[in-house]
Amino acid sequence: MKKLLIVVDYQNDFVVGTLGFPKAVELEQNITSKITKYRNNGDDIVFTFDTHTDDYLHTQEGMNLPIEHCIQASDGWNLYGSIAFFKEQQDVCFSKETFGSSELFFHLNGKDYKSIELVGVVSNICVISNAILAKTALPQVPVMVDASCVASNDDALNDAALDVMASLQIKISNR
Repeated sequence: MKKLLIVVDYQNDFVVGTLGFPKAVELEQNITSKITKYRNNGDDIVFTFDTHTDDYLHTQEGMNLPIEHCIQASDGWNLYGSIAFFKEQQDVCFSKETFGSSELFFHLNGKDYKSIELVGVVSNICVISNAILAKTALPQVPVMVDASCVASNDDALNDAALDVMASLQIKISNR
């Protein structure tokens, strides 16, 4: 039985772009190591892409976070650094216009994974949203988050997100 790694929104705009922050940059090596481990074991890897259009500022999210980011097909939308080279053609990718991916939920529903692990950014927004969706889609499958592979631009919110995920029976490692 395969394991699944979900790489959440490790895109240029969240690392070095309009919403970038130094701790996101520091995750690159840990995430590439994690991808390599899953790839070498023959496990599945999926990527989520925060994806917006030119009308972003007129959306519900844009009115609450008025900073354009991850505009589809822009450089900010692309995967950051070496992570871009680790994505392979067979990897499933989900473009999402909001924090969680409903397509990811439906993709997971009914699958038979040994475990699901999430890495990426931002821990207190998109990582937690997709971790909850994974747990909801496959409630009997262990869902994990490696704290050394996630971050937020706010350390207190990162810690709070990890606490909330742990309370939802999502295993937090390397904290």
